[in-house]
Amino acid sequence: MTYDILGPGALDYLPCRYGTSKLTFRGPRRVLEAPYVAFLGGTVTFGKFIEQPFPLRVEHLTGVTSVNFGQVNAGLDVFAKDACVLEAAAQAHVTVMEVTGAANVSNRFYSVHPRRNDRFLHPMPDLRQLYYDVDFTQFSFTHHMLQHLKKKDPLRFAEVRHVLQRTWVRRMRRLLPQLSREVVLLRVGLQNDSPVMVVDDMIDRLGSLPSAVVDIPSTRCVEEGIPIGMAFNLLEEEAAKAVPQPHVHAAIAQALCPVLDRLM
Repeated sequence: MTYDILGPGALDYLPCRYGTSKLTFRGPRRVLEAPYVAFLGGTVTFGKFIEQPFPLRVEHLTGVTSVNFGQVNAGLDVFAKDACVLEAAAQAHVTVMEVTGAANVSNRFYSVHPRRNDRFLHPMPDLRQLYYDVDFTQFSFTHHMLQHLKKKDPLRFAEVRHVLQRTWVRRMRRLLPQLSREVVLLRVGLQNDSPVMVVDDMIDRLGSLPSAVVDIPSTRCVEEGIPIGMAFNLLEEEAAKAVPQPHVHAAIAQALCPVLDRLM
């Protein structure tokens, strides 16, 4: 597999801010005047290493302003706690929300960083009691911790998975009504190495809260080819290989456009 290695700092994400939010977003900065589509999500929505992430492609295809509120490694907590993002999404004509993992949300077993949701802060008493034989000081990231717990004892981990998945559904039920009237859920290639998956049943339990669900199968994220338009330095090569390539962003935009046309 070949990549365009454009060198350190080759890709300018045009960082910008909106209102009083403490978060930094990918630009170019847009004027929040109707009509516009708000895009909430994690690394895929942000478009790390990608010159033209799918929100920008959607804007080019539809002519409707697209506002990228994606955050690298985001979970639900970062958006649920940001009043500025919630207000902007509520005023959007449509919100496209990337389905982010159930691992990066604070729950009764552990807490995550309020803005960097992939960062593990500390275990709760219930998790210490369940995994009494684990030293939690060795973990900085939720993924690493959960992989370790799953390997340590799959039976005990089943309880952790159940709590995280139930928490994800509960948070989504609380978050979606705060967004625009029309919300599109976007699922991009489930991560096969994730210890806590967002499965179909979890989406089904959201009922009619989302107006539509757009799925981009995982096979679309690992196709061979030359991913033109990726920019990273040598130290970032492994991370770049782990994110959907530019042709996946093009496929996402193509899949979203008819849905957005209908909802707009």
